[in-house]
Amino acid sequence: MVKENSLSTYNVEELIDFLKNTFQNSPDLHFYELKRKETPLLFIYLKNLVDFQALNTTILPAILEFPEDSPLRMDEVIYKLPSTQSILTHDKKEVVNKLLDGQVFLFSPGGENGILINVAKKVERGLEKAETESLVFGPKISFTESLSTNISIIRQNILSEDLCTEKLGVGNRNETEIRLVYLKGMADKEMVESIKEKINSLEVDDILDTSVLAQLIEDNSYSIFPQFVQTELPDRVTYSVERGMVAVFVDRSPMVLLGPASLFNFFESTEDVYMRWNMGSFIRFLRYVTMFLSVILTPAYVAIITYHYEMIPSTLLVSLGESRSKVPFTPIFEALLLEIMIELLREAGARLPTKVGQTMGIVGGIVLGQAAVEAGFTSNILIIVVALSALGSFTAPSYLMGTAVRVTRFPILILAGVWGGIGISLGLCFLLIHLIRLTSIGKPYLQPVYPFNLDHAKNTLLRLPIDLIRKNPKKRNFFSFRDNISKDIDE
Repeated sequence: MVKENSLSTYNVEELIDFLKNTFQNSPDLHFYELKRKETPLLFIYLKNLVDFQALNTTILPAILEFPEDSPLRMDEVIYKLPSTQSILTHDKKEVVNKLLDGQVFLFSPGGENGILINVAKKVERGLEKAETESLVFGPKISFTESLSTNISIIRQNILSEDLCTEKLGVGNRNETEIRLVYLKGMADKEMVESIKEKINSLEVDDILDTSVLAQLIEDNSYSIFPQFVQTELPDRVTYSVERGMVAVFVDRSPMVLLGPASLFNFFESTEDVYMRWNMGSFIRFLRYVTMFLSVILTPAYVAIITYHYEMIPSTLLVSLGESRSKVPFTPIFEALLLEIMIELLREAGARLPTKVGQTMGIVGGIVLGQAAVEAGFTSNILIIVVALSALGSFTAPSYLMGTAVRVTRFPILILAGVWGGIGISLGLCFLLIHLIRLTSIGKPYLQPVYPFNLDHAKNTLLRLPIDLIRKNPKKRNFFSFRDNISKDIDE
């Protein structure tokens, strides 16, 4: 019985008509007929995706070695081809997909099968220095848009037979290859299966980038906080996979997802490991403090000036009064104005070319700040407070977490202007409740602080010396206490 999706019932004219209709009569679709006395051959390919040098120097000479007077069978031809990625097929859907992937389809009239020959021309950039995650110490290379290149980098960094790379595909219209990378014995099997189930259940036309996939498989897509760490650094992926995390690679994307992620993972950097433990601990602790101050500093200023001015020392109260004497706006409006101005400068600096963007951020901040004070729109002290808050949000190694902190500041600022200190307490309580309820692939977002685990908290909040970490290799899995976590959350 002949399957409906089979090419065995097609002659040359029908096959050409079928492919032309499928590809909307694209001028990139080429048909090249190799005339032979006994068995003519038809080469079908999309010219922009094929490496013609490989086709002309390796594939065609191998086929021309066969005598013209003898009939050709595809199962015999495939063994003569130098390409190790050639396959026999009679499935027309597979032919269409592989043509889009840059392969050449070799077809013989009257044959049951054809040969898909992989001579694709991949357009990719070389290994370059990381742009979004700059480091002083450690390797400087970053991932590229080539999935095979990224996987090879990880293979070179993790020389272990336990390294697993599982292949998945997502996309109804344009299927995108996805790879799950983890260490067998370190990563939780249930966690891996949960990620695979989420990815396989997606019903989308295409996955444009890793960040899009992260939004689709997050436990809470409405939360402002990212639930997967996104990185372009191979050494960070290596470090995380060796701790039991799962890395998700997406073809055509230079970023990699790492999960499950806790809130504290977004404040970690591989540079902490390369530095001495006391320096790394200090810098990591400094990030926590500055991020908290970034959220609370401006709302605290507004609450104190508006409702709790009795908390201000008398000497400072005089200078505050003089600074605000010419300001016609309320503290909440004044703070919102400056915060929005800082965000505009940041966004403009990020979108402009590098050199122009740096100049825009520095000059724009100085000019606008000085002009705002002289015009009486704001006070000098508030400019200092807002500048400190902005600097604190930039200390996070993760761009997504820094952005989340900056956005979180605005509702707390509004609550501070309406209800003062009570409003700040209310906002922080709602924020803490949300973080406690938030999960990443079923794991608590605040682990190992909640539920508390002393062994893992030591190397999360601070950076322990290398010799202490290496003494207990069995405890290096950050998620080895997962059973207790699940019980605590259910209860």
